[in-house]
Amino acid sequence: MFSLDYDEIQLQIKETARKFAEEEILPGVIERDKNAEFPREILTKLGELGFLGMMVSPEWGGSGLDTVSYVLAIEEIAKVEPAVTIVLSVQNSLVNWILTHYASDGQKEKFLKPLAEGKAIGVFCLSEPEAGSDATRQNTTAEKQGDSWVLNGMKNWVSTGKNADFYLVFAQTNKALRHKGIDCFIIEKGTPGFEPGKPEDKMGMRASDTTTVSLENVKIPDTQLIGGAGSGFNIAMEALNGGRIGIAAQAVGIAQGALELSIKYAKERQAFGKPIIEHQMIQQKLAQMSAKIDAARLLVHKAAYLKDTGQNFVLASAEAKLYASAVANEVTREALQVHGGYGYVREYHVERMMRDAKVTEIYEGTSEIQQIVITRELMKKY
Repeated sequence: MFSLDYDEIQLQIKETARKFAEEEILPGVIERDKNAEFPREILTKLGELGFLGMMVSPEWGGSGLDTVSYVLAIEEIAKVEPAVTIVLSVQNSLVNWILTHYASDGQKEKFLKPLAEGKAIGVFCLSEPEAGSDATRQNTTAEKQGDSWVLNGMKNWVSTGKNADFYLVFAQTNKALRHKGIDCFIIEKGTPGFEPGKPEDKMGMRASDTTTVSLENVKIPDTQLIGGAGSGFNIAMEALNGGRIGIAAQAVGIAQGALELSIKYAKERQAFGKPIIEHQMIQQKLAQMSAKIDAARLLVHKAAYLKDTGQNFVLASAEAKLYASAVANEVTREALQVHGGYGYVREYHVERMMRDAKVTEIYEGTSEIQQIVITRELMKKY
């Protein structure tokens, strides 16, 4: 039965993440957002603490933790700076998961181990200019030449594209087979012909760089093919099922952070002779915000629990992402409203949180795609 009785290790992870976020991340969060500054030093420290390889076995340099511990950490850090959790989410949920389940021991030694030990950053390259929600339309190609592969094409919306060390790239190896002819490759930074573009000037999550990646006659050895021939599309979809849990936890963290700031502000701000938290309209807002956040959190933790116990979590993860991302957007708007004019300036953080929240409804599957996934799962179930 699903339970929220956290064990000692899970609570320790939550507290470690909370303390780190408040002491190490909070002091520079406004400037990093303003200047679109990548938090390299923060991620190095998180790597040293084991947060970049949370669910990887200690055999391969990881912390050997469960998904519940992972979402607890994501939420605590996202309360302060969700841009930092983009690296944690992509690396843990997508890159490390794929290498753990599909890489050979030799590939794990070369790529997974430094990722899990926090010595490298890995990214996921699936989207293309003509292949966003419809990931089957891969135009990036990989042609076999002897014991090598030559890749050509372009990827976009690559989170941490400028600052990564390893890139999981999905490419079409047999166009006649469509999605069954897609494979997954791992490419190292600095490989000739492989070039990340200029970071996008984004509305939110500005401390996380998002780039295009161009591939022009990128030649890599056959040993950098991940999984069997034609397995790339299924690998990507399986990984994204788990990745949604991390993004949902990120959305909960954003909303919770906005709520806590709103409560603090409402206790201090005076209007009509008393703190505004004593006014009924503000109380209604805070109550609704809290109830919706708790509901979203329960969905996230249910999905994490199902994943940890080996049960089907596809429906739960899609529901969690759909609902939590909507809650994050609603709560941050209300938080700005509670703050009034002060909410509209950087110093009070909530305007940044509102900007950061929007993308949770877009990446790793839009809200519209989540509704399709949910309906398909319901059709199977009933």
